[in-house]
Amino acid sequence: MNNDYSVINIEEGRPTADVAIKRLKSELTRAKAQNVKVVKLIHGYGSSGVGGILKTVVRRELERMKKRGTIKLYVPGENFEIFNADTIRILDSSRAIRNDRDLGRYNNGITMVLL
Repeated sequence: MNNDYSVINIEEGRPTADVAIKRLKSELTRAKAQNVKVVKLIHGYGSSGVGGILKTVVRRELERMKKRGTIKLYVPGENFEIFNADTIRILDSSRAIRNDRDLGRYNNGITMVLL
């Protein structure tokens, strides 16, 4: 994978919401320090019929980060398709992301972040 694109699995180990947010902040800070431009967050969506809280808290925190200017933008996986203006900005930021398997698959278990 290209060094301007990274994947972070927030749901790995089934963390609590608080732990997931700490991991999110830490990993995004690390990615920025490494000059990563685009991050794909894997947070799941509660497919087991329970849960789904990580998606909610992660996206809420991303909205806060966007308002503070910590990140440029984020695109929920269900909107990650070539006709979405923010997706186009992400695609223009990283060539590697153009080959991402979730592009156009409306995967609500991920969120794309432009740092």
